[in-house]
Amino acid sequence: MADEDLLKLKIDKSKVISHPRKKRRLIYLALAAISIILLGWLYTKGTFTPSIPVQVVMVAQIYPSQAFTVLNASGYVVPQRKSALASKVTGRLIWLGVEEGSHVKKDQVVARLENEDVTAAKDQAQANVNVALSNIEQAKVELRDATLSLNRNKELISRGVIAQSVYDNALARYEKASAAVAAAEATLKAVSAAIETANVALEYTLIRVPFDAVVLTKNADIGDIITPLGAAANAKAAVVTIADMDSLQVEADVSESNLSQIRVGQPCEIQLDAVPGQRFRGAIYMFVPTVDRSKATVMVKIRFLDKDSRILPEMSAKVAFLSRPVTGEEKKPRTALNQATLLNRKDGKAVLLVKGDRVVETPVNLGGPMGDMVEVLEGVKVGDQVVLNPSDRLKNGSKIKIEEK
Repeated sequence: MADEDLLKLKIDKSKVISHPRKKRRLIYLALAAISIILLGWLYTKGTFTPSIPVQVVMVAQIYPSQAFTVLNASGYVVPQRKSALASKVTGRLIWLGVEEGSHVKKDQVVARLENEDVTAAKDQAQANVNVALSNIEQAKVELRDATLSLNRNKELISRGVIAQSVYDNALARYEKASAAVAAAEATLKAVSAAIETANVALEYTLIRVPFDAVVLTKNADIGDIITPLGAAANAKAAVVTIADMDSLQVEADVSESNLSQIRVGQPCEIQLDAVPGQRFRGAIYMFVPTVDRSKATVMVKIRFLDKDSRILPEMSAKVAFLSRPVTGEEKKPRTALNQATLLNRKDGKAVLLVKGDRVVETPVNLGGPMGDMVEVLEGVKVGDQVVLNPSDRLKNGSKIKIEEK
């Protein structure tokens, strides 16, 4: 029985069939099918599709006034009334009442130099005036007494009561008193002039504003020595610099060959780099009557028609000289693109919008033309890149390569 059980455990080799070649063929076929499917998928995704070179342009924000701009120039905002406030005398700064950005009024005192010596001189001159006034009163009293005496003696000598010598003495006394009054009055004029001199010297120690303005820079601090020429070591010539903000104008250089295109009073638009989102109305104020022959340009001054606190001296500015004034609706910026980017489709216009290394056909809703540009109402936004002069090879989803300009 044990032998029979062992025989049952033996493997019947006749029932085992091996096909190694057939298995390998099936594996190869499966790998080939997977490869074909993967290559097809990659091809549909454009992995092996060559990139099409294209040129692109940006969707821009433009102003309608660009369509009737005859000339452009650049320059800087410059105050036409500007002053560096200083003193006519040398002294130490003991008080400063303003700082950068302070608004000041005409004749306002903004700084003061030490003035104890000048004040003492003025007090002395005033004391001399008081003495001169007292001397005048004393001389006038003496003159009145001498006048009375002379009149009495004149009557007495006419009646022969007194001697001639007595009358002569009275006359001499009168003339001496009259001269004393004249001398006292002359002295009063002299000491009064000394007071005026002291007042002027005292005024020199006060630094006043010559016109309504704004303080641009503070050039000195309390304790600094202020001198008219600023020649001494560590001395300052000016205390503050001010400018009349209502006198701001743009000074721009225009080529002399283009002067025939502009005129005084011509409307302009001014764009400041510091305020890029706004254009300011302007007009040509004057031409500076000289030519810079090193640049062959003439300086043109453009005044602002609207005041704005954001406009500051020395800002860089771009000026567009217009053929006519800007209307109300033309003041608003528009989104626009080059007309050479448009594709004609059955249901309207479209552009090829750049998305990475692909293009996406995007329908756009257009407004009116503006030169070689056209207004875009819907579809793309400012800053988007679109294909310029798209070729027939480009389709929705095509792979591209942007050419360098």
